[in-house]
Amino acid sequence: MKRRSTHPLAALAAGVVSLMLIMSVVSPAEAARGGKRGKPTPPPPPAPALSCGAAVPKTATTAWECTFADEFSGTSLNTDNWFVQTTDGSGFQGGGDCFVNTADNVSVASGVLSLTTRREAAPFTCKSPYGDYTSQHTSGMVSTYTKFAQAYGRFEIRAKFPASTVQGLHSALWLWPEDASKYGSWPASGEIDIAERYSAYPDRAIPYIHYNTSLLDPSVTNNYCLINDISSFHTYLAEWTANAITISYDGQVCVTHAISPLAPLTGSAPFDQPFIVALTQALGVAGNDLVDSTPLPATTQIDYVHVWK
Repeated sequence: MKRRSTHPLAALAAGVVSLMLIMSVVSPAEAARGGKRGKPTPPPPPAPALSCGAAVPKTATTAWECTFADEFSGTSLNTDNWFVQTTDGSGFQGGGDCFVNTADNVSVASGVLSLTTRREAAPFTCKSPYGDYTSQHTSGMVSTYTKFAQAYGRFEIRAKFPASTVQGLHSALWLWPEDASKYGSWPASGEIDIAERYSAYPDRAIPYIHYNTSLLDPSVTNNYCLINDISSFHTYLAEWTANAITISYDGQVCVTHAISPLAPLTGSAPFDQPFIVALTQALGVAGNDLVDSTPLPATTQIDYVHVWK
């Protein structure tokens, strides 16, 4: 019988062999991958930093911080940013049209978001939680509901409205409270219309700051913000602080309003709460209601939406 060697090098060699045998054992999961040990999964790359373009000075020593940006550079709506508002989901309607989620009404292409109101081939039943109704018109609307909301800041939208000079169309770039009943039913909880375009008044956009304030305060709106060729792209901006809201078109101030709520509200209320961004193309109402000669389809296009704080 051959004796086992007790030489130190032999013991070391035996240990190395044992270690190699242990390391060569393949787990069932590794066997399923062909017996190869996988490399550790690398961490995901960091999300790209938001960019609202060139830095915008806030004070002499600070700049606004970009908090939301969409350039609509893809081929479909970014649903991480936007929620398509529909009548059957929210009950929202304009002038008897039905808000739907279809590519004919809400689409992204060539760097712009298009929201379209159109006449359908035949009347249909529009579903609504507040009661179904018959319509022959569909419209498009998106908002940042459940995606993004912010109190105070700088909200900038570059958009162009339908060229029509015939009444019947209503386009809107606006801010709506995330909690629409925080201080009571509309307008108690506030609304900031950065720009509303009524085709009955084709040479202007109209801002309006809605809430319960003095009826004698004319600074909540301005009907005389004239815009040259409103069917071209223009920049619509709201700067909102705890004290005031200023709305500008192409860098020209249209409205400056000092927030002054009626009792029982005080301070910045109702504009002390987060608001969402909403973009709408709809039929008009009242003195801007649909007529037979209203040209359809009609589209509002959005080049970008930038928000800073």
